[in-house]
Amino acid sequence: MKIYNTLSRAIEEFKPLDDKNVTLYTCGPTVYDYTHIGHIRTYVGVDVLKRTLSFLNYKVNHVMNITDVGHLSGDNDEGEDKLEKGAKKQGKTVWEVAEFYTNYFIETIRQINVIYADITCKATDHVDDMIQLIKKLEEKGFTYATDEAVYFDVMKFNNYGNLSRQKLDEKLQGVREEVHVDPQKKHPADFALWFKRVGRFKDHTMRWNSPWGDGFPGWHIECSAMSMKYLGETIDIHTGGIDHIPVHHENEIAQSESATEKQFVKYWVHYNFLRVEGEKMSKSLGNLLTIDDVLKRGIDPLSLRLLFLQTHYRQSMNFTWDAAQGANEAYKKLKEQVISLRGQSDRSVLSEEKLIKIDEYRKRFTDALENDLQTPQAVAIMWEMLKSNIPSPDKLDLLFEMDQVFGLRLNEVTEEYIPDEIKKLVDLRQQKRVEKQFEETDKLRKQIEEKGYIVEDSPTGYRIKKK
Repeated sequence: MKIYNTLSRAIEEFKPLDDKNVTLYTCGPTVYDYTHIGHIRTYVGVDVLKRTLSFLNYKVNHVMNITDVGHLSGDNDEGEDKLEKGAKKQGKTVWEVAEFYTNYFIETIRQINVIYADITCKATDHVDDMIQLIKKLEEKGFTYATDEAVYFDVMKFNNYGNLSRQKLDEKLQGVREEVHVDPQKKHPADFALWFKRVGRFKDHTMRWNSPWGDGFPGWHIECSAMSMKYLGETIDIHTGGIDHIPVHHENEIAQSESATEKQFVKYWVHYNFLRVEGEKMSKSLGNLLTIDDVLKRGIDPLSLRLLFLQTHYRQSMNFTWDAAQGANEAYKKLKEQVISLRGQSDRSVLSEEKLIKIDEYRKRFTDALENDLQTPQAVAIMWEMLKSNIPSPDKLDLLFEMDQVFGLRLNEVTEEYIPDEIKKLVDLRQQKRVEKQFEETDKLRKQIEEKGYIVEDSPTGYRIKKK
């Protein structure tokens, strides 16, 4: 398998540290607001990576964090804590906000059929681990304290900027009036490991005792502490959105490698942005769409998943409702194919030619995935296979095999429930059709359609389906 590594800016052959055992860490959600479809695209991407590794017989140990403290509204330690800000806005406690949006996230990824991580860890449950890691950095001389916080000194880490390819002199602090800058901070890129409960954070609700006083951890230290606790000091794959590259992931590398003197991550995998109707998603534009918005449009969440599979994870994607509706129709056709293939269950002895063809489809599908997860190609191969002349049972087996990666739940597809009233109208229509009473047949067809169903005629019979 080959995968693009952000660190090298190249597609590399994937070689895990421990043979076929893979350690995978995912930057999870900051649970202060609703999970939107941009987040969903990223988590579907991670899920496809994990499913592909399993498909290729790797054993994956997957850890994902839940950030429920310490993530400020600006990545460079300026602004408010996102959880505190959300709590004030909604008139709830920070704990209530965190619980509500954590549950919303879990329900969202359930509907989109993302396999849950083996370990999901909350930042607030691992503060002691963070304190121990900060103490280690302090002992090694990588930190300094101000009246407001304990900072990591980026000038003492020689490889700072290797991931983002940014030079330290390009990393400037925001200078807007409303942005708070610690006057004792040495360099704009220095980042907080621990915030003291003073000044703007004197009333911070979430707080813990530490050697540096009452306070709470910074965002960046959380992922390092939790990933190392569960996966070891060096991990195979770390995933996240491309927005994490210049600050969050750069900082994770600096603090982790300074503490352990080992490479933190072998392969960095990042997912590109999702735009909505040609525009960047933002609250001000009111286009932060959630799974609820998708459902309100009558679109199956798995249709959204199918839509995401049709753009490569490293490309930006423009979401439109027309495209979503098109994916919904395509997903319906895919489910209809499953039902139709199940009804043609006679397995015949395969000719050499057809055996070769099945193996070719399987190989092309696997090759597409092994080439940096080319899911658009893999989806095209699936449709091509379904149109081929290989026997139906083998076609269905191959489709289910492909769906181990796609995650569209095709093996769960069953005939839709058709109300008795509709069945009776269809039976009557068939009778009139046999009797060549075509005017009556047409009236009954319209009546069935008005009730939300369609009858499809074929040389071998007919099929009823929802409109």
